[in-house]
Amino acid sequence: MHYELTTLPNGLRVITERMPSMRSVALGCWVDTGTRDENGNEAGVSHFLEHLLFKGSEDLSAREVSETFDAIGAESNAFTSKEATCYWARLLDQDLGTGLDVLAEIIQRPAFRPHEIESERQVVIEEINMSDDDPSDVAHENFSMQVFAGHSLERPVLGTRDSIRAMTRDDISGYWKRRYGAGSMVVAAAGSVHHDEVVGMIAERFGDWGGDPVDHRHAPADFTSGLRVTRRDTEQAHLIIGGPGLDRTDERRWAFEILNHIMGGGMSSRLFREIREERGLAYAVYSFRFAYADAGAWGVYVGTTPSQTDTSLEIVREELAKVVADGITEQELERAKGSMRGGIALSMEDPNSRMIRLGRDELSGMPHLSVDERLARLEAVTLADVKAVAADLYGSGVRTIGAVGPFDESDLERHLEVA
Repeated sequence: MHYELTTLPNGLRVITERMPSMRSVALGCWVDTGTRDENGNEAGVSHFLEHLLFKGSEDLSAREVSETFDAIGAESNAFTSKEATCYWARLLDQDLGTGLDVLAEIIQRPAFRPHEIESERQVVIEEINMSDDDPSDVAHENFSMQVFAGHSLERPVLGTRDSIRAMTRDDISGYWKRRYGAGSMVVAAAGSVHHDEVVGMIAERFGDWGGDPVDHRHAPADFTSGLRVTRRDTEQAHLIIGGPGLDRTDERRWAFEILNHIMGGGMSSRLFREIREERGLAYAVYSFRFAYADAGAWGVYVGTTPSQTDTSLEIVREELAKVVADGITEQELERAKGSMRGGIALSMEDPNSRMIRLGRDELSGMPHLSVDERLARLEAVTLADVKAVAADLYGSGVRTIGAVGPFDESDLERHLEVA
């Protein structure tokens, strides 16, 4: 990995990585704001704003935005997280200027036309409806809201129907003015690029933009055990059990990545093998982790027949207790390292993956590690490291459950106890 970084006089950062064998470019405009930065009257505004910017500017209509990208065969979209918003495009290297023209226009000079706000308001509500119709999405949202209860990370990215309906044009434009600016943005590009040329193109299009870096309401999370259940007569129970994890700067994260892979990261993982392969209790079972600036979480998802809810959760708790008590084997450690080595190498062959890594790490202040540096961190993890992080996290005594199914919270309360 060889990246180049330039900060323009207005504070906007440009980071690139050249991949000589490519003819395409993955481009991302990363804004240092997300759901956790919203005020009380702005629930869901980060995501709503992401939609609205593609409606264009005073000089560029929504149709012209989409037709311009279509005419050069580009892929373009955006995504919002709890901590960042990214507007991206994948295109031929010869069309980079055209893609930057469009992104620069919609990000710096959004129109916020009243009739387009109203039409997109309904689109966002339909997106909320779609998410609510997916019980696994609801279970994940229940878990996230419960594990981060009372913290700025608790808020759903989409907002709520009520918050979206109540949001005014002034709310949206006020948030854009407050959170969007040169000092709060990173432009990342990977693929067929030359750094100095990209810097020149971005300076031409964004150089006159103002705006200082933005701040965030970071604070430790006060984790307590609890559960959030949505009762529905579903064919499957959607269950997530987890607890507090590590923030993104914690050096134990390398050991935790390996532990997460061993527990539920693939078809050879302990949970997949025990719950699906040996018992036939579920089609989908996996573990995951969140890592934010000031807090993190881990969880295990199982989708199973409602009558098998207790059995499935009991097995998860038993497997968690086993790894806390006994750690992992040398064979598991080496297999996990081998799998993750391959995954890291494969991801680095994709310009989009590299762009996301560049933009995300630069925006969050994380070090830009090469493949060799990442592999060295993984190789340094020992059996004792994994056992220690399992004890710290899985054995913490704090448990959270998020679930959807034909049951109530009282039916699952006993599973909050650490086995």
